[in-house]
Formats: sequence, C-alpha cells, structure tokens
Amino acid sequence: MKYNIDYHNDINKTMLFWCERFIRSKLTSLSNSSVSDKDSLSNILKMLVNGTNDIEELKTIVKQARNIGLAGINTYFNPIYKLYNYIRDLNIYTMKDIDEDILSDFLATSTSGLSDATKKNHKIAIVNFFSYIDRQNESSSNNVYLYNIQLKNWGGLGGNKGTKLPSFMNKIEIDTFISHLDTYKFSNKIKARNKLIIKIILYTGIRVSEAINLKIKDLFQEKDVYLLQIRGKGNKPRVVMIKASVIQDDLKQWMDLRSCENNLLLCNSKAKPLTQSYISRTVEKILLSCGIRKEKNGAHMLRHSFATLLYNKHQDLILVQEALGHADINTSRIYTHFDTNRLKKTTDLI
Repeated sequence: MKYNIDYHNDINKTMLFWCERFIRSKLTSLSNSSVSDKDSLSNILKMLVNGTNDIEELKTIVKQARNIGLAGINTYFNPIYKLYNYIRDLNIYTMKDIDEDILSDFLATSTSGLSDATKKNHKIAIVNFFSYIDRQNESSSNNVYLYNIQLKNWGGLGGNKGTKLPSFMNKIEIDTFISHLDTYKFSNKIKARNKLIIKIILYTGIRVSEAINLKIKDLFQEKDVYLLQIRGKGNKPRVVMIKASVIQDDLKQWMDLRSCENNLLLCNSKAKPLTQSYISRTVEKILLSCGIRKEKNGAHMLRHSFATLLYNKHQDLILVQEALGHADINTSRIYTHFDTNRLKKTTDLI
C-alpha cells in the first residue's frame, strides 16, 4: 500500500509515520537467523503497523528488536532518530521542503567528530530512508513525489582523515583484566556465566552479538581446545577455537546452573538471550575496578584487543581476517597500525 507524501497535516507526525514504516521494512529485510523469540518479533511488527505516539516510543521498540537479535537495526535507526529531531527544530511544514541541502547540513552537524565509517553509515541510512519514501508515496491522482536523494556532493567524508584507531588492551592490561574478572564480586548465580562469555569474546575475538546467540550445539571439545561454530554477519559461518583450560571450570559451573530456552548456551534469569548492552556494562565495570581507562570501555574493545595481540604475535593478516570473520582483508588491516616492532624500524635510520 502507498501513502501520500504528507500523510498528516503535521510535519512531525508525518516524519514519524515514515520513520515507522522505514524501520519496519528494515526489520523484515535484516537476517533473522539470530532471532529466537518469534512472538516478540511478531509483536514488534504489529506495533509498527499500528503506529507509535512519538519518536521515543519508536526508539523503545527498536531497542526491543535489537535485544531479540536484530542488532543491525541501530545502523538505520540512529541516523533517522537524529534526523527526526533535526527536522522538528526547523521551520518547515511539509515533507516536500526537505532537500539535499537540508540533509547535507544535517549530516555536517550530526556527524561532526565521528569516524568516516560512522559518517558513511549515516549517509547510507539517510539515502535509504528517502529512497524508501520515493517507492512508497503516491497521491490520490497517482502522482509520485521523488526526492532522488544521493548526497554525492556531501563533503563530510575525508579519506582516512576522520578514521579513528580502535581502543584495545595490551598484554599487561589483559592480564590485569583477567585477574580482576576472576575475583570480581558477581552474584553466585551469574558469576560463571559472565566470566564464561567475557573470556569467550576476549580469547576468540567473536562479536558480542555472536557470543550471546551461541547454542549448545555450537560448542564442542576436541582434545585440549573447544571449537565454536559461529554464524557471523551476512549469516556467514566460521569456526573459532579457545583453549579448554581457559573456560573449562566456568563452563562446568554454568552448565550446572543453566536453564535456557531454545538451546541457548547463555541466557538471563528469564531464560532469554543476554543483551549486548548488559555485556558492555559488565565489561566496563570490571575495567573501571582495575583502573583501566580506554576511550571505549565496552565489550567490543575485547575483540579489538584479541585482534591486535593476534597480529602482533603472528604477523599474519589473513589469520586475523579469518578469525574475526571480516569479508574484506582491508577491514583487518587496521590492526597493523599497532605493530610497534615494525614501527621501531623507522627509528633505525642512522
């Protein structure tokens, strides 16, 4: 079904209307391989069809979608959320007042100080949003309003100038972190579980989203290592390994307590999957307790730490790419910037 470009007389209500439908379209196009709670997904889609009262309610629904396994939705929603608030503060009264100049101004202000990768994601989300409206709008006289937004002339992307190197821990910091992880005062019911998932992420470099969606059948022992079957971005499979001695005790303790639905390896007290935000908050608390301060203290920093140490030890970029599940080796190349032994050669000129 198609709708008038100005569905409501109120620009704010119209923007919200299009945001709801755009997000719904993205939820149904994202890979659902990590979604175990089908009923929750069905309810989320119904709420979007029925409409929300405001952008904050839509934000809450998107968070619910993210928590059940559709983590990629934030890439689309966050820029649209910012755009909604930006448009609300402008003196415009119809959707037709929005043009490339306004969107370029929005991107310039909302992405200032962000990395080029994040800027690119914002640009893609905005272009996708207005392309969706182009396809879905139609007047009573069968006329279609076309934005044809491309943002080719937006100058916010500046090669590598805006790229930030990821935060990571060195070997000494990792040893300190592991020591504090083993002594951190978790409650008895979650101690083994939290230690287990944090060690799995740190020692294999898998994404947090991949860790919280592991199933019992994905973990099996082969001599002195555990093999984990991972389903990564784009539903691409790979296998990672971790020494059995690293997680053996925590795994045994957790399996004695575990009561999860849908064959999940890890879950919360309601038998549901753990959330990425919970894991990141937990990692941040442990880091702060042992005096480690990084620009980004979340759980994703553990993945960067693994990759950095892996490259520094073996100097094998293909190995890093395969371990992290990167589709493009250029994505893995960022970790060569932390090779201090290679950089020291620049001091040996005379």
